[in-house]
Amino acid sequence: MNKKYAVSVRPDEHSYEIRDRIEKVLTENGYERDDENPSVVFTVGGDGTFLYAVHQYLDKLENVCFYGLHTGTLGFYTDYRDSDFDEFMDFFLKGKVTETDYPLLEIHTETQSFYALNEVRVENAARTQKMNVYINDRLFETYRGTGMCLATQLGSTAYNRSLGGAVIQEGLDVVEMSEIAGIHHIKFRSLGSPIILKSTARVTWESESFQGALLGVDAEVYPLDDVKRIDICESPVMRVRMLRGRKIRYLDRLQSLF
Repeated sequence: MNKKYAVSVRPDEHSYEIRDRIEKVLTENGYERDDENPSVVFTVGGDGTFLYAVHQYLDKLENVCFYGLHTGTLGFYTDYRDSDFDEFMDFFLKGKVTETDYPLLEIHTETQSFYALNEVRVENAARTQKMNVYINDRLFETYRGTGMCLATQLGSTAYNRSLGGAVIQEGLDVVEMSEIAGIHHIKFRSLGSPIILKSTARVTWESESFQGALLGVDAEVYPLDDVKRIDICESPVMRVRMLRGRKIRYLDRLQSLF
């Protein structure tokens, strides 16, 4: 790893102070700030800041690792709070961090491609959204409601959990699809509960019209007015590389947050 770094920071005074401390320590140890081509991106804020940084450097993921410090509680992308600053920097400078990587979801419409670390979702607040749901190119169901969400293991604790989806333990190679306010009555019915699929599953959402609907990709949203088909799979090549420091058991992290 070369000695070039960047910092992605949540826009608040305390996070800016932590950023300044990081930059001071790194400069004293011979590191150079390079926002265009860093080898490591420090994130200061929360899991949202981490996601923002990933999307900011999406075209450079092969060459970039991410290392996060939380200025609130612990997150799922960060192992350190702001009170752990000295240990956070010590682990990095002494090479005691370990590298792990996580796959991205790859999303294709007729005209565009996207990548998501947490989840991809379709939401239509304007009208009932009807769509056919295919799994591995076979029709699974016809759905009516506000929308649908497909989450990774990492994203299972985010919007997916708010929808009543299951929290997926770290290390399980699966994805989870959950309905967003599905409509069920005697005339039509979909599964009505989240479904956990192998990460190799290919999911397609298809509709005669997504007029008024939005495609959510992590924290970003895009209009779907001219789209009729959305294909989703685990990316075979795009992965996010994270640096981990202290060892925190997944269930301990989960317990501390919820």
